[in-house]
Amino acid sequence: MELTVLCVSFVVFLLLGVPVAFAIGLSCLATFAVEGLPFETAIQMMTSGMNVFSFLAIPFFIFSGELMLHGGIADKIVDFARSLVGHWKGGLGLANVLASTLFGGVSGSPVADTSAMGGVMIPIMKREGYSAAYAVNVTTHASLSGALMPTSHNMIIYAFAAQAATGMIDGHAIKGVSIGDLMFAGLIPCFWIMVCMLVAAYWQAVKYGYPKSVEGKSLVEKFPGWNAVLRTFVASVPGLLVVLIILVCVMEGIATATEAAAIAVTYSLILTVFIYRTMTRQNLVKSLAKASKTTGVILLLIGVSNMLRYQMAYLEIPDAIEEALLTATKNPWLMLLYINIIQIILGIFLDMAAHILITTPLFLPLAIQMGVGPVQFGMMLLLNCALGLVHPPVGTVQFVGCAIGNISIGEATKTAWPYYLAIFIAITLVTYVPGFSTWLPSLITGHPVL
Repeated sequence: MELTVLCVSFVVFLLLGVPVAFAIGLSCLATFAVEGLPFETAIQMMTSGMNVFSFLAIPFFIFSGELMLHGGIADKIVDFARSLVGHWKGGLGLANVLASTLFGGVSGSPVADTSAMGGVMIPIMKREGYSAAYAVNVTTHASLSGALMPTSHNMIIYAFAAQAATGMIDGHAIKGVSIGDLMFAGLIPCFWIMVCMLVAAYWQAVKYGYPKSVEGKSLVEKFPGWNAVLRTFVASVPGLLVVLIILVCVMEGIATATEAAAIAVTYSLILTVFIYRTMTRQNLVKSLAKASKTTGVILLLIGVSNMLRYQMAYLEIPDAIEEALLTATKNPWLMLLYINIIQIILGIFLDMAAHILITTPLFLPLAIQMGVGPVQFGMMLLLNCALGLVHPPVGTVQFVGCAIGNISIGEATKTAWPYYLAIFIAITLVTYVPGFSTWLPSLITGHPVL
């Protein structure tokens, strides 16, 4: 009865258009009422879920990304990308992929990445003879790398959700997950996604003959020379250094992930206010407001998701799901395939933060049984969540891109399959080739990372 109330009420609230955080919270309260449990317990679960020191990294990472977004860093990265590959066939598309990947490492947010790169590149690409759908798909899918970059606040959320993970894999004890290991684990998948996106963008440009027509003089007629590439690269380096600063601080033990996030904010302020001098008072206020709003939404999701985790444990839902999947198959390859399929379906309907918080306690224990460690599973989960950001009906990133490109979601989706394929290949490699995500952190830390 209680499980029915929890599931049915949650689905009904979603169908009514209630925001995910409120849908989770209200369905949990309805279940508490049916069970006869005091509402005080629900409030305690909610506040304890948010009252975690490591969550301070979330507003810092978000604020750092907003400062980079509104501080003119995107323009310098675009200039470098265009000078490097803008003269090739479909050059603006390739430059867009490169710029979106680089800025994703700076912002740590696919939405911020799409807003910054889309606002600059999509209008230029449309004017230079590229279709709106092509411009939007290149921007939105390349921006997904931000979810796996060291500046991603989603890694902090996953590390919290996976803190109770325990088990044994190949004689190695598993106890939670290191945020530092996660930061390094995402670098190779990000590079692979960028390469696949470059191939897809080039293939579509050749197939459809982009740019088909040029109104007026092209902004890039020929290769501007290596001096121009070097000049634009030097101009973009200070912005890109934020990724290196975070990695070095965590790797060398100079600072924790939370402290590294605070250092990133300080560096971003110094860079945009005193070095580039591109940060205006209006943009600074806008950055603070957007960071506060996003942080509030994420912390609310964390709080209500902790209520949901309590309910799931109380109703023994993880055990029931584990038993059902183990009944279906005990083959590790098939089990991981089933988990990925479920994750992809859930990603269509759930926001990224909610997806991570809800599904990690459900599937991580089962993944550990199948020999998949929390770092490898984290990359699987983040990739599945990232795919949901470009797939309707939630598709937050795709909505932003389509709004900038002034086209419908349906029109953009028709030609998006090569970019979906790139993400599916990355998910498959992370799932079945452990070293794809664990080799680099193992090499850097000097101990096996699972």
